[in-house]
Amino acid sequence: MKKIRIISDRIGVVEAELLEDKNPKTVAAIWEKLPFEARANRWGDEVYFTIPVEMSEENAQEIVEVGDIGYWPPGRGFCIFFGPTPISRGDEIRPADPVNVFGRIIGDPKIFRKVRTGDRIRVERA
Repeated sequence: MKKIRIISDRIGVVEAELLEDKNPKTVAAIWEKLPFEARANRWGDEVYFTIPVEMSEENAQEIVEVGDIGYWPPGRGFCIFFGPTPISRGDEIRPADPVNVFGRIIGDPKIFRKVRTGDRIRVERA
């Protein structure tokens, strides 16, 4: 199983597993481009940033779970979900557009609440 590390000064190192069986093309495209760095953005309880991957939807989901990591095709975004977004209804977690869920945070994803817009984030192979 492929794993990645998400690194930020505010949160330290967080590992995630990649879901090759669920979205193999998305996992392969992202794995090939690692490592990369970006500046974080916050949107409710989601951290996202643009990555050097361009692809279309693959088994895209309109609703995700706490701890899911998704690729957002319209914005070439790497999205980490840890709670509701501004367009969530009730307890659901709803991205801005459907995302290709390609990974899961190992441990407590709520640590990402510490991340602020503008923080530098690095993603690398574990």
